[in-house]
Order: sequence, then structure tokens, then C-alpha cells
Amino acid sequence: MAIYEYTAKDHTGREFSGTYDQVDSAAVLRNELAKMGYTLVKARRGKRPGRKQKIKKSEVVAFAYKFAGMYSAGLPILNCLETLEEQAENRAFRSVVADVKQSVEVGSSLKNAFEKHRSLFSDFFLGMIGAGEAGGKLSQALASSAEYLEKQLDLKWKVRSAFAYPAVVGAVCFAVVVALVVFVVPVFAKIYQQLHAALPVPTQVLVSLSALIRNRWWFILIIAVAALLALARIRNSASMRKRWDAFKLNMPIVGKLNRMVMVSHFTRTFAMLTSVGVSIIDALDVASQVAANHKLTEITRQLQDTIRAGNAIGPSLKNYDVFPAMITELAISGEQTGTLPEMLNKGADLLDKDIDRLAHALLVKLEPALTVIMGVIVGLMLMAVYLPMFDYMRHLK
Repeated sequence: MAIYEYTAKDHTGREFSGTYDQVDSAAVLRNELAKMGYTLVKARRGKRPGRKQKIKKSEVVAFAYKFAGMYSAGLPILNCLETLEEQAENRAFRSVVADVKQSVEVGSSLKNAFEKHRSLFSDFFLGMIGAGEAGGKLSQALASSAEYLEKQLDLKWKVRSAFAYPAVVGAVCFAVVVALVVFVVPVFAKIYQQLHAALPVPTQVLVSLSALIRNRWWFILIIAVAALLALARIRNSASMRKRWDAFKLNMPIVGKLNRMVMVSHFTRTFAMLTSVGVSIIDALDVASQVAANHKLTEITRQLQDTIRAGNAIGPSLKNYDVFPAMITELAISGEQTGTLPEMLNKGADLLDKDIDRLAHALLVKLEPALTVIMGVIVGLMLMAVYLPMFDYMRHLK
């Protein structure tokens, strides 16, 4: 996607300028502006502002909370955006807020103003803003969006932190193995060559591997890069993404955790959207996009067909084993009492706690296992290095 600096005019003929970073050409930009009721006057491709300065999710969460707080206190939208623009420390994010403010100034709806930055604010955020504007619940929608984004970020960090130790142990193990193969093994290989000692098979394999890595490292690097590029290309194909999504839900050790995280995202998104008046069909559609899994997308389509046929959502969820019994029972109870969003939010909270407990339980099991694996790998390598030495010492005796 390229970024374009443009000048357009509204239905009154008033001209205004802005930037748009979600289009591939000026023709696409003209169509996007036309959807919002504007006419493109001129456009030129510009440099992407703040490209080197990444916008963090935590900045979006803070923005949502501040926006919700100021709007709830009675400040007009433009004043809120102007203040938030001044407070933004990240230049890239300040540019985004300025662009949103400029769109609102020329008469755009708040949802359309954020539309150009969908990749940053997410489908959920835009859906909440649109529903809040349409139903006169913008204050509630902003507050709920801020709460949702914070919980999603918190869950993401909990899962990441739980697996930080295994990642570090794996990296250290890899570094130790590479150091042994590149620096230690060649020294012993020279010694064995001078002693004319017969090398056992494990030592011969290790010496050959060391020579290959030291002398052909560039070839290995090319093969690795080519493999990664091929893997990325294959993974981007629709059929492979579908298989990968299915594998993630059934993979050993972390499959259950992946299913719980996916259902938590889906449930909380659906609950938040319905709480501000989004229809069940539309809420299911956005929730499936947020969960980002092909299997759940297929389930969502089936649920939409079932609900269109007049069935309740609670009993319908029971037909799919991906949803825990707790979620389905809460959905049924919420429909019966007219508190479906509240009950599903509670279910998502309980699910997040289960995810936290499961992640830590997995970590407790992985820590000693990884330590043992690392010790075995290093131990076997050292054994292969010292075997000829032991044989040589035995012959001397």
C-alpha cells in the first residue's frame, strides 16, 4: 500500500487536504473518497510519515481510553481529537490522529474518519464506533472499545510472557551448539589429525558438520533464506492458511491454549458489539474476523444461517465442540434473561483466567523438560568430542 497526499472537496465545494495510506493508486483513492461523499481534486504520492517509528498497540489503547474519557466528560469530538493530537508523543501516531481530525472537520463521520486506518484500529474498533454513532451510544462504545483493547493486549502479553522462558532457553541452546560446532570442534579435529587417532562415527559426523558450517556457511544461509521465503509464500496461500489454522487448534501441548485464546477473542468481540446495538449477524461477522481462524470463520457462517432460520444463538453454539460448555451455558442463560452481552463478557473474563492458569501450567512443565533437553544435546556433543581422546588414552595404557 502507498500513501497519497490529496486535495478534495465536499458537496458544498469546500476544498480540504489530507493523506491516505490504504490505497494502491490515485484511482482507488478517488473511489474511496467518493464513498465518503467527496470529490478528488488532485493527488500525489508522498513519503510515508513516521515510517521508522512504529505505532504500538499500547498507544492505541491509551488513545481509546483518553478519547472515551474526554468525550464522556462532554467535550466535542473535534476538541477531543485536537487534544489527543497534541498529547501524542509518537510522530506517526500524531499524524494518524491529525488525519482523523481533519476528516471529521470536513464533515466525515467518525467511523469513516478512522476507516483509512483500519489496520491500526481494527475491524472491532470501527464496528463499535459505527454502532455507537448510529445508536446514539458513542460514549459507551468508546469506553467499551478501550476496555476491550486493553484486555486483548493484556491477554497477549500474558501468553507471550509465559513462553518467554522457553524461547530464551531455546535461543541459548542454539547459541551453545553453534559455538561448540564452530569454535570447539575444529580445535579437537586438528588434535585428532595430528594424533592419527581413529574417529568414532559420532565424532566423524560432528567434525564433518563443523567443516560444512565453517566452509559453506554462505550456502547454508542462502538455503535458509530461500526456505523461509518459500515457506512464507506457501503459508500465504488460502489452502495452506486453512490447514495451518486447523493445525494450530490441534497441535500438541499448546493446541488447547490456542483454542481458548481464539474463543476468548471471538466471545468478547461479539459481546462488546452486541452491547452497543450491533445486530447478531454483523457482530458474528466482525468477531470471526478478529479471531482470525478459518475454522471459526466456517462455524460463524453456519451460525449466521442458523440464526437467520430463527434459532437462538446459545443452543446453536452447543453444536460446535470448539466452544467450552461454560460459554454455551452462559449464552443460553443470557438469552433467557436478556443479558447476553453481560453474560458473554463474564464468560470471556473466566476464559482469560483459565488461559493464564493453563499457560503457567505449561510453563511449569516445559521449564525442566527444556533444561533436560538442552543438557542432553550439549552432553552428547561433548561426548562425541571427547570419545577419541578416551580411546587414545586407553591405547596408551
